[in-house]
Amino acid sequence: MLNFVGLSLVALLSAVGAATIERVQHDYYRYHPMDEITNWMNQIVRDYPGVATIMNYGQTYEKRDIRLLKIGVNTGERKKAIWMDCGIHAREWIAPAFCQYFVKQILQAHKIDPKMQEMMKNLDFYVTPVLNMDGYIYSWKDNTTRLWRKNRSPGPANCSCEGTDLNRNFDANWGSIGVSYNCCSQIYCGSKPVSEPEAQAVTNFVGKLKDDFLCFLTIHSYGQLLLVPYGHPDFTASNYNELMEVGLAAARAIKKVHGMNYTVGTSPDVLYPNSGSSRDWARMQGIPFAYTFELRDKGHYGFELPEEQIKPTCEEAYSGALHIITYAHDKTFNGAVANCAVPMLLAVGVTSTTLM
Repeated sequence: MLNFVGLSLVALLSAVGAATIERVQHDYYRYHPMDEITNWMNQIVRDYPGVATIMNYGQTYEKRDIRLLKIGVNTGERKKAIWMDCGIHAREWIAPAFCQYFVKQILQAHKIDPKMQEMMKNLDFYVTPVLNMDGYIYSWKDNTTRLWRKNRSPGPANCSCEGTDLNRNFDANWGSIGVSYNCCSQIYCGSKPVSEPEAQAVTNFVGKLKDDFLCFLTIHSYGQLLLVPYGHPDFTASNYNELMEVGLAAARAIKKVHGMNYTVGTSPDVLYPNSGSSRDWARMQGIPFAYTFELRDKGHYGFELPEEQIKPTCEEAYSGALHIITYAHDKTFNGAVANCAVPMLLAVGVTSTTLM
């Protein structure tokens, strides 16, 4: 009887322990506040030693460390790289959710997929789950702040409003089109190029390694778009045709997952002209494959995409991002050029009020 009770107690404790472990597993299909994302990053490093590390590469206006996950096999040699950032606009919560999902997927694929194992040896992935940390935290404050877009730096001396649009603050035709000099505007571009510490952090980190980066992927919402450089209608990327071909193939890969159409093109062609974006800056630095992903949806929920759509959104976007990354990898290391000629997708009607 005593042995039976003892075994039953052990079994019960084991079951409770398993249930506790299950409860603390990171849920990739709900939105997480910043402290939970930070804890998740720390757990990823513990779970994947030798493959994942955390790097601090700057501070926000409110003195929070801007952190990224560096993922790749340490070969002892200088490697080519992939950049991905999410959450440059605070209210676009689906973007940080995607960065978390992306990290999970490539780490799990590395265990079993020879192609991902090859890419991890040749490439390092630099993933920033939340770039605009101050704004993101503020967007979680209450319902009145949920749609906050900008960072949290103060405006000029004569301005009572806070925040600069970080995706208008990069040194890429800065201040020339699709911006506002009104510091209360959602698209206020700042007092000068790269005036904001978050933009400075990306500029300094990526700029020092610009010859290593093959891709610069910046994740936004909404509109279901893949945007290629440039945002200014008077400029065309030297590899525009290839960017379009690869982007169209990525959109086709996206559609195969859940049937969603993503439109591919420059911002002036399919959305609205703008200047000072991180994507345009990256292409101007010589990074060949620079794209902005605008995730679901097309405006029904907008920036408040329900949690039940996180999983399908991430699944389809992962397929598109992986196509671009694989193409860039294979072109660099195998001399292979994938067949990316696919039919042009129909344009989505996106108005200039849906600022991305």
